[in-house]
Amino acid sequence: MIADGAGHAIAFRIAPGQAHELPHALPLLDRLPGVPRWVVADRGYSSHRFRQQIAEAGAKPAIPSKRNEAPVRCPDWIYNNRNIVERLWARLKEWRAVATRYEKTAASFSGILCLAAALDYLR
Repeated sequence: MIADGAGHAIAFRIAPGQAHELPHALPLLDRLPGVPRWVVADRGYSSHRFRQQIAEAGAKPAIPSKRNEAPVRCPDWIYNNRNIVERLWARLKEWRAVATRYEKTAASFSGILCLAAALDYLR
């Protein structure tokens, strides 16, 4: 999921249960409105290709390196804003259908996420 600085959902993609989410993050960058100053992600998205694509889009990546990688500069003052997305997920999971993934098909679960995100935006 991509969220703006105010914590509103912009776009999301649903990954298969056991698949890594990084391949789904690359196309989400194209859905950003305009060019952000920073793209903040957690350590699970640490990838040279992902950082390079963020830089090519004109933004600065704030993604810490994994423990087995060479250190990458990641400013703490911007990385601390990653909790905006975590708080967004917490608000969306107030919906029982989102928290338990009650809807089993990707299409119906996407619909529930869209509805929950839209109502969260209107709040």
